[in-house]
Amino acid sequence: MTDEIIVLAPQGRLDAAGTRPLQDELKQHIAQGRVHLIVDLKDTRYISSNGLRVLLAAQKNAKRHGGALKLCCLSQRIVEIFEMAGFDRVFEIFPTREQAEESFQK
Repeated sequence: MTDEIIVLAPQGRLDAAGTRPLQDELKQHIAQGRVHLIVDLKDTRYISSNGLRVLLAAQKNAKRHGGALKLCCLSQRIVEIFEMAGFDRVFEIFPTREQAEESFQK
């Protein structure tokens, strides 16, 4: 396992079609022992329940391997979706990528 922080920055829509590449990338990093993950949602315009499910599964998998998945740079629209789903209490969410990275040092 490595302490390297991996940042993923999906773009566009994380819906049924748009979620697959992110899901594959998250699984690959975790399988290779890179379990300190940040998903930067700055360029994500929409996230569906499918996208939320992928993030939740990756978070659980990272934790199981001694890591964490943290989120940053959510737009107001994405924040509202997370709040509606109650996921704002499930994930560590940071306003900036730097703050998310710093949280791994604590």
